[in-house]
Parts: sequence; structure tokens; C-alpha cells
Amino acid sequence: MITKKINEYPKYWAECYGVAPFLPTSRAEMDALGWDSCDIIIVTGDAYVDHPSFGMAVIGRLLESQGFRVGIIAQPEWDNKDAFMALGQPNLFFGITAGNMDSMINRYTADRKLRHDDAYTPNNEGGKRPDRAVLVYSQRCREAYKETPIVLGGIEASLRRLTHYDYWSDKVRRSVIVDAKADILLFGNAERALVEVAHRLAKGDSVDEMKNIAGTAVMLKEIPERFREIDSSRIEKPGRAMPMPNPYATEEECKTKQSDDAKAEPAAKPIVVTASRHDPKNTVVRLPSYEKLRNDRILYAHASRVMHLEANPYSARALVQKHGDRELWVNTPPIPLTTEEMDFVFGLPFARVPHPSYGKAKIPAYDMIKTSINIMRGCFGGCSFCSITEHEGRIIQNRSEDSIISEMEDIRDKVPGFTGTISDLGGPTANMYRLGCSDPKAEINCRRPSCVFPKICEKLNTDHKHTIDLYRRARQVKGVKKVMIASGVRYDLAIESPEYVKELVTHHVGGYLKIAPEHTEKGTLDLMMKPGMGSYDRFKNLFEKYSKEAGKKQYLIPYFISAHPGSTNDDMLNLALWLKKNEFECDQVQNFYPSPMCNATSMYHSETNPLKRVKYKKREELFVAKGERQRRVHKALLRYHDPSNWPLIRETLINMGKKHLIGNRDNCLVPEEGSEQEEQLTPAQRRQSGRHGAKRFATKHPNQPDIRKDGKRGNQSRNGNGNGNGNANGSKRGGQNAKNGNGGNQSQSGNGRPSQRQGEQSQGQRKSPNGSRPNRNGSQGSKPSRSRAR
Repeated sequence: MITKKINEYPKYWAECYGVAPFLPTSRAEMDALGWDSCDIIIVTGDAYVDHPSFGMAVIGRLLESQGFRVGIIAQPEWDNKDAFMALGQPNLFFGITAGNMDSMINRYTADRKLRHDDAYTPNNEGGKRPDRAVLVYSQRCREAYKETPIVLGGIEASLRRLTHYDYWSDKVRRSVIVDAKADILLFGNAERALVEVAHRLAKGDSVDEMKNIAGTAVMLKEIPERFREIDSSRIEKPGRAMPMPNPYATEEECKTKQSDDAKAEPAAKPIVVTASRHDPKNTVVRLPSYEKLRNDRILYAHASRVMHLEANPYSARALVQKHGDRELWVNTPPIPLTTEEMDFVFGLPFARVPHPSYGKAKIPAYDMIKTSINIMRGCFGGCSFCSITEHEGRIIQNRSEDSIISEMEDIRDKVPGFTGTISDLGGPTANMYRLGCSDPKAEINCRRPSCVFPKICEKLNTDHKHTIDLYRRARQVKGVKKVMIASGVRYDLAIESPEYVKELVTHHVGGYLKIAPEHTEKGTLDLMMKPGMGSYDRFKNLFEKYSKEAGKKQYLIPYFISAHPGSTNDDMLNLALWLKKNEFECDQVQNFYPSPMCNATSMYHSETNPLKRVKYKKREELFVAKGERQRRVHKALLRYHDPSNWPLIRETLINMGKKHLIGNRDNCLVPEEGSEQEEQLTPAQRRQSGRHGAKRFATKHPNQPDIRKDGKRGNQSRNGNGNGNGNANGSKRGGQNAKNGNGGNQSQSGNGRPSQRQGEQSQGQRKSPNGSRPNRNGSQGSKPSRSRAR
């Protein structure tokens, strides 16, 4: 189904200029390279780091490999057009991306409060990119050079390709291509579409002629004639896309009485072959228009459900949606890259360091991932709070072992200050490398949103042999002392291969291992499309068994989400009681962050369940924690051990009729007001100031030693039950800087990994669109962002 591989196109004539040490960011650098102009200019909201985990670097180097001269405008001043004219007018197009993260998730917390830092900016400085960066950058490029085509890409554009709910303004917005007035939008891992668009523009084609490129969206005046339309614009009363003949129709005139003229030979007419209704090459699905969706939340849930059913790149149908008097045409998802193509992309000549213009300034996202490696893309987990599937797809795209080992050697030789430790071999998930459907025919036609929920598909290959072999080979690389696994482990898959768990625990865990149960209650877990706690318990037993056999003291770091749609106060209370019973204290609490396009965001907005058939009547209504106070209640229950949360928890428990959970007994959640435990708190602990106010390292057992302090316990305080709890402070910031495992995760046009884990960390995106790890929530696909859209 692949017409041409990305490494098989004939090179553009500018190939003669060779490979640039860094893609130019100024006229002086262009002059040094002997360029009189750029063929393509990429505008990005991130600092320019020439590393395969950063989207702009992946896309820029890929286009350079095709022979094009590519310039970078990184984090430009956006109050006027001057900065966008710094490299002159591009010969072909402007490529616009907000960066590895969605700009709104980058700028605001899950409570809509402004962040004051930015991991993708030198010295972690905030305020270097505008809100809705794709729109602002597009406007300035249009002002600078009106006739130059604008191509949108990256996580922000990818997750806003259709009408979408916008959490920050609390309303439904149009497709970003409409508001940006761009010529074409590339979504998902966009290398294949980008290369085709660039070469066709170079040959003189106009964007208007590029209507049917997989992985793109364009605006049309009308639907192409050869397409049959399936009307999904209404609920319960869909119109027939192909009118069927009436079986009860009768002839108005008897054949025996027909005139002689009617018996004459009919005139010759061209034969029209009617396409099959479900042929993806000739069928388009009509979604409800923007005008209808902005005022109808139930219809929005229906549209979300239809969109998620058209996610298989091999059998999905194009989508069409009215915006005013024009049609938004969204082509089928991009065909996944082959292993050969993945190796080609990650084998491009990256300098693997930030651009020299930043001097000695620290870029936190780079520091986090400079010694980590993306081994694959995509995720077939389908978690409803994560947008990785919507961005990178459900089919895993794998690199070869040789390519991965070669990158390890590259890191050893190029990265300044390399200490011998590879910080991660992973992706959106640590253990999906070379896993996938064992039946190619079934894979092509499958429309399931997840391969592992409600149970692992019988056709899914869960053999971790390839991952185990990779780990063993990686440990043999000369100059590499330690290989860590920092990406989140999908534990329901891991328990299918105890040998993998043993290999992981024995050689690749540095004391803590991240896993994500997300919740404990079945109803909420079903809405999240996550496995039950039985899988967690089985993994925990294996983890502890093999840690003991290896003679290591190691601990699991479980992540949980508060305020997820469908999670009630009772659900959160049960989760808090489970945490207390198991002696866990959550320090990296993630409040659900509704990022565009993911299923959970549809639940949040519509307050109904889009995972089932959506109806106006007799639909499944969901409780959704909205409003600052209700979300604070859920977050406080997760952090029941924090004295500053006790007053709110007491009030909530009384309102719930659970006053018996207040007191000093073992089964109580928080102490009574004025109790001895509360009186023993110091003023600093009450104010949560100084070291008492800092977020602690991670979720941990209260008496668990801090591995970073050679096993010494941190400062102690008492929780509501009178138990001594370690209060080691100094945790990772829960925002975009935390690795998720695509963190949705959010990718953009490149690979990004410091991801956004949904919640106070950042949610939704994991790897990025063009070849990087999207954050689960909305970060561009580079390693520095594992976004989890939550």
C-alpha cells in the first residue's frame, strides 16, 4: 500500500550544498553555508535542539536529506512580523509547529493557572511562546509573505484537526486549519506526507491539487465526485448514503402498452461503476458540522465516537465536516513507517546538542532525554485519557536493533559529559517493541480502539523476546555501563512474559520503576480503558520476587489520576483508602487534563460515555468533576497525607456521610480537627512552606528509604493515622518535564519526549507526529515529552 518510501525520492537540486552542521537560524549562518535563500522554513515554539527527540530537528533533517535547504525560526517574538522575515521568504513553504508540546498545556496547569517555566526553553524560562502558537505563528507568516503556502504540523495541529472541545475557553472550537487560514495540515507521524508535499510543491504542483494524501487535512468547496458519503451527522436517524430501491414499487405503465419509441434501442451511455459503500478509497464519512457541535454536547460525543472508529490507516475512511459553507476534508491516517524507514529517520546526521547560539544555557527537556533513545512509536493501549493513539496510531513502528545500537554508540561519542548511562530505551510505552497483531488480515480490518482492553486480544503477539534480546545486546555496547528503562511499563503485557519482568528488574531498574494503574475502581478503570487491579497485583508480586532474587531493594512508583470523568467522590475515597492501606503517599498527583481529541475529553465535555453507542435518550450519563472546588476535592483525597488537605477532606467526608473515617483509628483517613497529630505540626508544616511545601520525589511508602540519599530516610511527619511517614522532599515537577510514556500523552511533527503527563504533570500526548514521542497529551512527538492527554 506504500507507493514510495521516504528514502526513495529523487533528491532536490539543492542537495549539492551538502549537510549543514546545524540548520541555519540566521542570515549569517545561511551566508556561511553559501545559501541565498531557504527552500523551507520551520517555525517552532521550542528552542532548536538538533536531536531526534525534538520534532523540528527530525523534520528539518528529513527535508535536508531530500535535498532541500531548511532554515529554523525558533521561539520568535510574535508581536510583529519582523522575526518571521529573518531568513527571507522560503521558496516552497513555511512549516508551522507549536513545538513538542501543545502550547496551551505547556503554558497552563490542569487548573488553568499560568506556568512560569518552560522545559523547552533555555534556562527553563516561561513566556517564550504565545497561547495557541500555531494560530499566532501562521498569522505572522501570512503577514510577512502573503503568497507563501503554510503547512501546519506537530501535536497541537494534529489534535485540533477537527472541530474540538477547548478546555481553556470551555467551548467547542473550529478546526485549527480554519482559524489559522493555512493551506494544508499534516497530522500524526507526518514524515511520509511531508516528503510528498515538499517534492510536489518543488515540481510546481499547487496545494489545491493535494487533496488525497494520507495524513493530511485540507479545506474544499465540495466533496470529490468519486466519493460516496455515509451520513453520520445525526444520532439514531442516520440518512442513507446509498438509497436502496423500493421493493414495493409498481410500474406506472404496463410494459405491453409502452410506445414503440420506448422499445427502441437506448442511446449509448458511459458505464458508471458504483463503489462499494465501505471501500475506504471511495467512501467518506460525514461528521456533524461545527455549527451543530458547538451547541450540542451529546452530538459532540457521537462525533468523537465516529472519529475514533476511523483510526486504522489501512481501512479507515476519510472524514468530512462542514465549517460554514466549506468542507473540512480529513484524509485517512498516515501509513506507518517500515523498520527500514524508521532506521533512515533516526540515522540522519543529528548533532545531538542544542544550537550553539544558546551558549551554556540549560534546556531542561534536552537534559532529560539527551542520553535516552526512542526504539518505537505508537501505542495500542487506547487509554481514553491519552491522545497517543490519535496522534501516533495504534500500530507499533519499530526500529531495528542495529539502528538502536548505532544510536547508543553515537550518544557515547557525541554527547558532552556522557557518563556511561543510557537513561532510557523506550517510547510511549517501554514494552511494546515489536509487539503487534499476529494476523495481518485482521490487523488491516480491525476497528477496535484497544488491543488490550477489556482483555488482551487473542491475536496480539505478547512475546517480549525481541525486547529481551535488545536489552541484552545493549548492555554489551563498549563504553556503556548501565542501561535504564524510564518509560512507563505496561504491566498487563509484562505479566504475559515473566522472563521480561525478570530481565527488567534484574538489570534495568535504578531503584524505582514507574507504572500507571491510574485508579483502583472498576467503573473508572473501564472508562479509562485500563486493566483491573488484579494485573497490578500480579506484576507487583513478580517485581518483588525478582528484586529479591537479584538482591536489590527496589520500589514501584504507581501513578494515579484524580478527577477523571466518571470518577465519583466515592471512587476517589476508595482510592485514597487503598493508598493508605498499602502505605502509599502520592506526591505526583495528576488532575485530569482534558486535551483535544481524546475520548476522556469528550466524556468531560458531554458528560456521557462515547465508548458506547451515544443516544439522546437512555444514554449513560457520567459524573464529571468540574469546577475548581470539586477538582480540588478529588486531588486532596489522593494526597490524604498532606495536612493542608485535611480541612477540605473532613468537610467532604461529613457531606458524604462518612464521618466515621475522621479520627485516629487505623481505618480512618484523616485525624480530627485539633487532634494531637495536628497539634504536633510545626508552623512551617502547616503553611507547607520551605522544604515542607516542596513536592516530594514520587509516590512512595512512608517508611521507604530514599535511594537518592543512600538509603537514609527523609524528614518525618505524621499523617492522619498517627503513622510516621517519610517526608523526603524534592520531587520532580509534575508538569511537562515529567516523562510519561508519550506520555501522551501529545506528537507533533517530530519526536519529543519530555512529555506531558495528563494532570498536574501534563496529560495526553506521548510521542510526536513526526517521529518523536508524543506526549500523551499534546506534546510534539519528540522524546522530551510524553504527554498523556488526561
